[in-house]
Formats: sequence, C-alpha cells, structure tokens
Amino acid sequence: MSLLDRYIAKTWLRLLILSLFGFIGLYLVIDMIEKIPRFLRAEAGTVDILTYFIWKLPEIVSRTATFSILMATLLTLGVLSRDSEIIAMRSCGISLLKISLPMLTLGFVAGILLFLNAELLLPYTYLKTERIDRIKIKKKDDNVTFKRNNIWFRSDSQILQARMFEPNTVTLRGVVIWKVDALMNPVGRIDADTAVYQQGEWLLFAAVQKNFLTPVGIETKSVPKMAVDINLKIEDLQVLDRDADNMSLFVLKEYAENLKRGGYQAYRYYTLMHTKIATPFAALIMVVLGIPFALRNSRSGSITMGIGVSIGISFTYFMVNAVLLSYGCSGVLTPVAAAWGANVIFMLGGVWMSMSVKG
Repeated sequence: MSLLDRYIAKTWLRLLILSLFGFIGLYLVIDMIEKIPRFLRAEAGTVDILTYFIWKLPEIVSRTATFSILMATLLTLGVLSRDSEIIAMRSCGISLLKISLPMLTLGFVAGILLFLNAELLLPYTYLKTERIDRIKIKKKDDNVTFKRNNIWFRSDSQILQARMFEPNTVTLRGVVIWKVDALMNPVGRIDADTAVYQQGEWLLFAAVQKNFLTPVGIETKSVPKMAVDINLKIEDLQVLDRDADNMSLFVLKEYAENLKRGGYQAYRYYTLMHTKIATPFAALIMVVLGIPFALRNSRSGSITMGIGVSIGISFTYFMVNAVLLSYGCSGVLTPVAAAWGANVIFMLGGVWMSMSVKG
C-alpha cells in the first residue's frame, strides 16, 4: 500500500469511527428514553440495565454501520476537496479510481466484518439481551420463547395438532395426528394423551390408531407406546416471528425449509435469509454511491452537504429496501430480488454517477 493509500485510508477510518460513535450514541439515547422508564417500573437493577445495553451494542453496530460508512466516505472526500488535496492528486495524474480504491477496499472489508458480526456475534448477544429483559427485568419464565398452545404442524402426509407444549419436559399434550392422501383426504388418525421427544423422535403414549381404509369400516387399535415418523423438531416450536432478524443464516435456512416441507409458505424467512447476506455488503455499495456525490460537490460546501446528502441517501435506501423486503415477505417478489433489489438499484446509480464525473 502506497503512502497516499495509507493517508486516504487513515482519514476514512478516522471519520468512520467518529460517524459510528455518533450514530451509536444517538441510537442508545433513543433506545434508553424508550426502555429505561419501563425497566424502572419493573424495579430492574442498575447493573442489569447497563448489562442489557452493553450486550445490545453488536445489534446497534449492525443497524448503524452502513450509514456511518456512507457518511465517512462523503466526509473523507469532502475534507480532501476542501483542502484542495483532490485537485493536487489529479494534477499529479492520479485517477479517481486510484483515489477511491482505499475506500472501496475498506468498504468491502467492512462488509465481511458486518456479515461475521451478524452470523457469529449478534445471535449470541441477542439471546443475552432477551434473557436479561425477560428474566431479570420482567421477572418472567425462560420458556416464553416457545409456542405453548394450539400447535399445528404438517410433515409430508401427516398433520399434527397438539393442545399444549411443555418445554421443561419436552412434551406435547392432547395430540392428534391425521394421515392424508395426495388429495388431502383423511385415511387415518392417531390420538394420544402425550408425545415426548426422545433421541430425535416423538414417542406417543396411550395412543389410539384409527384406519379409515378397511373393508369393514374404521379399524381401531390401542397402543400403549409407539414412535411416530414426523419431521417436527424442538426448534420448530420456537416463536421466531419476533426475533427472526437476529437469527443466524443457517437457523433461518433450516426453519424455512422445515416450513416448506410442512406445506406452509416461508416467504418471510427465505427473504430474511437472503437479507443476511445482502445487508452487510450494502457497506461497499454506500462507498460506491458516496464517491460520486462527494466529488460533484464544490469545495465551499462539501462537508456540510456531505452530512445532508448522507442523511438523504440513507433515508431513501431505507425506504426502498423496506418496501422491497415487504414485497418479498408477502411473496410478491422472489426472496433474492427483495433482499438484493435495493443494493442493485443503488449500486447501478453509484456506477452511473461515477461514470458521469469528469475524470
């Protein structure tokens, strides 16, 4: 790396840190204003409150880093332009691509780090914050993350219904399993008082089997204990709708595939799964987008306009991305198109504007 590359990289990193700390501070203030009164009403301890917000930092970083990178790019080029350093570099025959290369490289590295944060760190810290909020602050049981009542699950030619699930004993109560044919006509039924998950399979106790396809009508048989081949895992009983944004890529993939195998629509989870990859690499796109915006500005207003433009671009990106994701979750768009749509649109916009900048 040349001396010039190191200089530009250091300037960009310094402004990135300042921008990131600014966004994190703003996010924390807003989050504290919202949550601390509720924590105090629940008589939460000071240590628990502080620990909660410390564990929440990886989530805050993941939500603010992309926009911080955009602002750092705009401010870096704004500072260089204000001090006539861009003009000096250009007069020495240094191309705009050469000037931008350190920032593009760092943007790509930032995307990798954000992806690792989302996959390795965020799921763990999210569980920590949820545990503190649920157990130490709200004084609730640790089992509320599971679906407890009126459970339905489809697996190939079987449909399971259970009245209640007890996480402590891994037991379903009031179990009914319907066996259906290709046209969804019932061909059999199993009723059981309980079903217990043991060694990767469900064991039914006090079961009554009914076969509808016999020459003499319905055939009934009582079975004290029997195993049933149904693709229902304990993880499938977790309620993921509220916290799916903070699950890892592989957890989302497995959950979505289980839903699909069970005959249910999984648009939301497939969309979120692809978003796990697309969102971190928005960091690089923000660099691509920020460079031509900064280079188009005049020397006199580049820094001030950089802050304003970064807010405007961030808001526009957020709105476009939110709309596309909503279409993906509802099945209007494919998960890939919904997750990557905003990135592609803004990347093409950044490339087009870069080509229009006089080189």
